Amino acid sequence: MQQLDTILSRARDIKATLRESRTNVPTNLNSLRNKIVGLLFEKPSTRTRTSFEVAALRLGAQAIYLTSNELQLTRGEPISDTARILGSYLDCIIARVYAHDTVKMISAHSGVPVINALSDLEHPTQIVGDLFTLKEAKGKLEGLNLTYIGDGNNVCNSLLLGAAIVGMNMTVACPTGFEPSDKILRQAGELAETTGSQIRILRKPSEAAKGADVLYTDVWVSMGQEKERQIRLRAFRRYQINHELVTTAANDAIIMHCLPAQRGMEITDVAIEEKQSVVWTQSENMLYAAASILEFCCK
Repeated sequence: MQQLDTILSRARDIKATLRESRTNVPTNLNSLRNKIVGLLFEKPSTRTRTSFEVAALRLGAQAIYLTSNELQLTRGEPISDTARILGSYLDCIIARVYAHDTVKMISAHSGVPVINALSDLEHPTQIVGDLFTLKEAKGKLEGLNLTYIGDGNNVCNSLLLGAAIVGMNMTVACPTGFEPSDKILRQAGELAETTGSQIRILRKPSEAAKGADVLYTDVWVSMGQEKERQIRLRAFRRYQINHELVTTAANDAIIMHCLPAQRGMEITDVAIEEKQSVVWTQSENMLYAAASILEFCCK
């Protein structure tokens, strides 16, 4: 919790500095001057890639973007060998991969800090930005009631861990068969016992949303799940954040989405554009979260 508090506090300071610099003389913080970070991305990205690249530059570092099809990985080189080489060149590796084991392998063999920028199990950097946004919007984290509507995916998994760490209650509304990871649920449950928060899995979105301070959703079909598209569209058709669902939450509830959004599916146009939506602030805050994480890991 102390490390997370440090990162969130630093993200707030970085945001203030960078926002000020954009209206006056552009400023780089230079805390990572002469550092070189590598972005090893197996999956394409808009927000994660851009936020980390810009964050590196704003901190005075240089960033190198590496896709798996540009490396010898496509010719059969083991990820452990690639990790050793990259670790000898770089000061930090930001990995956005398909399999969580790939992140673990890079971390085990690179010898430098490795940041998980998304795997099939977790998306922790997204959740740091989300917690930062929540604290800005609500003034606190402990005791808040967050309801997640939809697929128990990597974002949901990391939200469960983040909520439990900060003492926030979290309810997941999902269809049978699309629950969060059992392992993550156990970890979140153990953490929740120490912080006094509650973790629940429900089936009805309307029940889960009652009195919620936060409504959060993500896409029904993530990258790599395209073959399951029709099955997922049928399973999740009632798991949508819309105006009717928003009215069942607390009067001052906020709406969150990690983007990209499939409007008309997991969230309606009306809901994402509601005055209660903080989606665009949430996306902007990924930059400040990325900068704080980078600084914490690489300074």
